[in-house]
Amino acid sequence: MVNATLAPEATERAARDRSAAGVRGRARHRRRQAVVAYLFLAPTLLFYAVFLLLPLGFALLLSMSRWAGFDLGDIEPVGLDNFAGLFADGSTFLAPILTNTLLFALGTVVLALAGSVLVATCIDKLRFQGLWRTLYFLPIVTTVVAVGNVWKYMYEPGGLVNGVLNTLGLGSVAFLQDPDTALPAVVVVQAWASVGSAILVLTAGLKSIPESYYEAAALDGAGAVTVFWRITLPLLRPSLLFVCITQFLTGLQSFALIIVMTRGGPGDATNVAALEMYRQAFSYGDWGAASAAAFVLFTVVLAVTLVQLWLFRRKGEDA
Repeated sequence: MVNATLAPEATERAARDRSAAGVRGRARHRRRQAVVAYLFLAPTLLFYAVFLLLPLGFALLLSMSRWAGFDLGDIEPVGLDNFAGLFADGSTFLAPILTNTLLFALGTVVLALAGSVLVATCIDKLRFQGLWRTLYFLPIVTTVVAVGNVWKYMYEPGGLVNGVLNTLGLGSVAFLQDPDTALPAVVVVQAWASVGSAILVLTAGLKSIPESYYEAAALDGAGAVTVFWRITLPLLRPSLLFVCITQFLTGLQSFALIIVMTRGGPGDATNVAALEMYRQAFSYGDWGAASAAAFVLFTVVLAVTLVQLWLFRRKGEDA
């Protein structure tokens, strides 16, 4: 009787022991997997720590300090004075610099989006689409210095653009020398150089639209304009949103094209946040002001990114 009573208890205890051993074994296996995963990730994590997190932390320190950029022992804490200086009376950071940055980014988005939608829609109806996409993508793989210098000469009084204007009887325009036309002129170049990447995204979006929609529209007698506004454009909304946000972020951080074509001039007509950061650090030796400007620009970029995530999330919920 005793053995009969103890047998089920022993069996149950053995089952619990096996279960506990299985849980411990799975836990050890997961730990080994985690160790192996972190070993593979270690080079990448180290790279980001050294080249991203460390500079970011140092820039945050400099944004609240005064430093000429030589001896680390000369770093002098000044609190939020650098940020206050950016928006103080007489400062050009808010206007025109930050205003130019936003106008530059917005103008780039509008022109690049309009041009890429038009070209992508036309390419989708043509033969040899790969060839056309490659041709429009060439500005992306061309160096910014080359693009900027070519367009700079085209904007000269004796250049191609003014030659066309003179042929049409419109007269020459000092595009890069006039404060009223300098920024729009550079925006056109930035948009032209950005159209290629936008076309690739929009072409992929066009390919994802089912042909049955267009066939149904044709049976209903819808015209090309109606089909574009009622079918193509609404179904391209995710691709359009992606292009819009990425182009806006690129425009906010633009630097190389402006420094090649105008160096921020005439005056501050084309001076933008990234160029002002460069000037403050390398021309004036004020690394604190440059770092503060960098964090202001970072805040603007972060805000745009959050709006992007919110829009994509809302789009997913609507779908």
